[in-house]
Amino acid sequence: MNENTKRGKFIVFEGLDGSGKTTQMKLLSKFLESKGEPCYSTHEPTDSPFGGLLKSCLTGRIDTDERAIAALFAADRLDHITNSVNGIKKKLDEGVNVFCDRYYFSSFAYNGEFVPFEWVVELNRPAREILRPDLTVFIDLPSDESMKRVARRREVERYETTDKQKKIRERFYSAFKRFPDEKIAIVTSEEDKERTQAKIREAVLPLFGL
Repeated sequence: MNENTKRGKFIVFEGLDGSGKTTQMKLLSKFLESKGEPCYSTHEPTDSPFGGLLKSCLTGRIDTDERAIAALFAADRLDHITNSVNGIKKKLDEGVNVFCDRYYFSSFAYNGEFVPFEWVVELNRPAREILRPDLTVFIDLPSDESMKRVARRREVERYETTDKQKKIRERFYSAFKRFPDEKIAIVTSEEDKERTQAKIREAVLPLFGL
């Protein structure tokens, strides 16, 4: 990183399926860019070969064990952080603010429900040691509402049932308690996306002195 370049901020968006993470990231990115802040949005699973394999597992095109899925998420994440083309660290070092749709708390919540939680923590220890978010925004949504929104928009994936989403939501909160040193902002998802965005900006903008 050039010594004159200010390191970018790394902000992660977490939540149940259908919580509106992608929409909220776009709104925040557009606002910050209007203030002269360069922004880059990304997501997990990624579009890399690791991510492509994961998506096939999640949609059921490949039938595999939950432990294999957890390990694939961890591998995809490490490549996402460190790859030399468009890795998160590279972007941050160039002074670009990075918004990521899902990160290691998703592994703790989703994978940690179906395989031993502490094992998932260990799998993701390298990612936590290399790069922690400046802020994780958790967009909270009841599990029944999550499934209503998912049903309106696309095919249902591996973890998308009301019962699983309820357990995953509980696991998110357990993970937040497990890592009290992480900076977490919990925002309730509203039907009015602008109201949700206002609450997100209230949590995020102090990072930029705005």
